[in-house]
Amino acid sequence: MVFLSNLVLTVALAAAGLGAALPPKIGNTVIDGKASLKQVRNPHHVHNGALSVYKTYLKFGAPIPDYLEAAVANLTRAGPGKRATGSASATPIDTFDDAYVTPVSIGTPAQVLNLDFDTGSSDFWVFSSETPSSEVNGQLIYTPSASSTSHLLSGYTWSISYGDGSSSSGNVYTDTVTIGGLTVSSQAVECAEQVSSSFSSDSAIDGLVGLGFDSLNTVSPSAQPTFFDNAKSSLDSPLFTADLKHQAPGTYNFGYIDSSAYTGTITYVPVNTSPGYWTWTSSGYAVGTGSFSSTSITGIADTGTTLLYLPTSIVTAYYRQVSGSSNSRTYGGYVFPCSTTLPSFTFGVSSARITIPGTYMNYGPVATGSSTCFGGLQSSSGIGINIFGDVALKAAFVVFNGASSPTLGWASKAL
Repeated sequence: MVFLSNLVLTVALAAAGLGAALPPKIGNTVIDGKASLKQVRNPHHVHNGALSVYKTYLKFGAPIPDYLEAAVANLTRAGPGKRATGSASATPIDTFDDAYVTPVSIGTPAQVLNLDFDTGSSDFWVFSSETPSSEVNGQLIYTPSASSTSHLLSGYTWSISYGDGSSSSGNVYTDTVTIGGLTVSSQAVECAEQVSSSFSSDSAIDGLVGLGFDSLNTVSPSAQPTFFDNAKSSLDSPLFTADLKHQAPGTYNFGYIDSSAYTGTITYVPVNTSPGYWTWTSSGYAVGTGSFSSTSITGIADTGTTLLYLPTSIVTAYYRQVSGSSNSRTYGGYVFPCSTTLPSFTFGVSSARITIPGTYMNYGPVATGSSTCFGGLQSSSGIGINIFGDVALKAAFVVFNGASSPTLGWASKAL
């Protein structure tokens, strides 16, 4: 792992008012109030469009439609797929930009795990020495007893439930965590004692780094701060940026905005932090060279979701312009001939516009060698929430501003 910054931050959990049950606050040491993190590839990704949709349903606790269950069963017989991610220190494993991992150092001496950076959740959880061997499928594990800086939070537990009735859960330690040179000395590390099958099948994903708001954290009896929330008071600016790329390594920066990473100006919009997502409202959309339709589209900016999920009316308006497209129950979503040239998709950020190139809207073949491709835009109707996932985020430079009144900043960039 190559660290790209000399930043060392020491922040205690008690700084967020977690009560006497947690370790006392340790003084902050700041060498430089910023950090830059380059992406690296997940070397074991298996591409599967239906499975990407399926796991989005699971993530947001939505009931799985029968047709989607059947599509996943049909398309995964050759082997499991991978969860959609967008990660600081991650690169897309294949040409479809849908599998990212982040090397993260935990403990003393450091134990390096490959984690998913996820702005759509707020738990820092990992496969661990306490995870049953039957639920570990090639993942790296964190062993608290091997770290001289680990401390068990007695009586603390965590549990995340999914739409298929499965769950991941366990106990909680604090330990030193370093990501790209950015170090938090007493980060809550949630150790899995049980892992849902959807994560067990992801052999290259060893856990998650949640970057949503603390209210989404599932630790009981007291919710724990995210890695970003622990670190942000010592950053030059309380923000991080996502500069995901298409078929190339992207970058997450903490504490500063790289003016060379975008073009024009950054347009900021308010964020609704309830129940804990980076929720914002787009001002409308356009398909290809068509006219802009002004309409409010409230959704979340989520690096942990691969696709773009919008209302059915917008999705159908898009695919009306795609020759040979259909909403396939067999494949679990909108598909089209791979030979088709897709139109671009534009969404509004107040008066600004972000345009997703048509090439980004193609998630890739429904199966290896197939001439049928899966759409990067799918309906949000069954999920219950609109999601600006990596398909949208790759087309923009995005600022996650965690100030007292949080905002999201969007800017165009060279694509």
